[in-house]
Amino acid sequence: MPGIVTVDELTGYISLLFERSEFLSFLQVKGTLSGFKRHSSGHVYFTLLGDESRISCALFRSDAARVPMWPREGDEVLVQGRAGVYGPRGAYQVYAKAIRPLGEAARTRAKRELMNRLQAEGLFDPSIKRKLPQYPLKVAVVTSPTGAALRDVVKVSKGRFPQCGLTVVPAVVQGAIAVDEIVRGLERAGSLHGVDAVMLVRGGGNRDDLNPFDEEEVVRAVRKCPVPVITGLGHQVDRTLSDLAADMDAPTPSAAAEALLPDMRDLLRTVANSASRMTGLTERILLRSGSSLEGLTNSLGNSFERSVIQPARAALDRMALKAVNSIEREAALAMASLEKAASSLDALSPLKVLSRGFTSCTRPDGTLVADSSSLTPGEIICILFRDGRAETLVQAVKPF
Repeated sequence: MPGIVTVDELTGYISLLFERSEFLSFLQVKGTLSGFKRHSSGHVYFTLLGDESRISCALFRSDAARVPMWPREGDEVLVQGRAGVYGPRGAYQVYAKAIRPLGEAARTRAKRELMNRLQAEGLFDPSIKRKLPQYPLKVAVVTSPTGAALRDVVKVSKGRFPQCGLTVVPAVVQGAIAVDEIVRGLERAGSLHGVDAVMLVRGGGNRDDLNPFDEEEVVRAVRKCPVPVITGLGHQVDRTLSDLAADMDAPTPSAAAEALLPDMRDLLRTVANSASRMTGLTERILLRSGSSLEGLTNSLGNSFERSVIQPARAALDRMALKAVNSIEREAALAMASLEKAASSLDALSPLKVLSRGFTSCTRPDGTLVADSSSLTPGEIICILFRDGRAETLVQAVKPF
């Protein structure tokens, strides 16, 4: 049996029990909102009502700044926080960190108020939307690794563009912890090396399952992601705020994959058509180039004919004529000189003398007989006439 304790000691012991309890250190309490008051200090105080009990709640200024003006008396809400002991009053209470709407009316007001505030900040401005990559080779998929959404994305990827690698970033996409999971998933996906785009997807379900995608933390995480984000959040009738913040949104995970990934068959047809058009264009260019080259060749030939060949031919003709005239003059001079020399030679020719009736005597060996005194009787000599010669025997030599 314990000894006597003071009030403070008992309160401290009870506080310690609260702090050590894993269950009480992170609570999600559903109830009806009552007595919601914002204090001048910035703190917010309210009560959560159950069917047969109630619990006081405090939302400190640092956390209250994230709660907009939507909470009203009677709203059904989900409070996240921890349970603790408030010693001055000797009561336990919930120290809230966040308040989320559960009722349809509260959710509608909260979504409208948040949408207006984020829209005023420019988070939904079409001008800041980024274009999706034309041929993504690495895509991060933020979703439940066991959900149908991932299977749909993988199926579409294999059928349309298997060259793209998918990296799954596991995240709980519905329920109480979904907001924190999705935010961390988007942060991790955006930090992956070489990732071209991020897909935030989940399968179909009721509208309440999509509530995490209307939370401010998720919306800002979508817009903060450093690479383009495309959403495919089930068969919802109305778009979530994450859809409005994404660079592109699609009604289903399959539609998101089809919007992001090109169809390989279309690409192959496009390549084939481009190759065919390129071949035809090349042939036409070559034909035009050939015609142009032929025209340039003809033009260059004509120009060369006029500017080079014709002047050269005329110059050659003039040089040839000049050479012929010079040769003719030289030939005439040479002919005249030759005729003069021939006339002189003709005048000195022995035949000329012989033609006047004179003869010339030689011995058979061709030795000229110049004097009769060199002859002896009985010697044979040759007598040369103008038109021939005769051999004779010297019978006697008679000097003058």
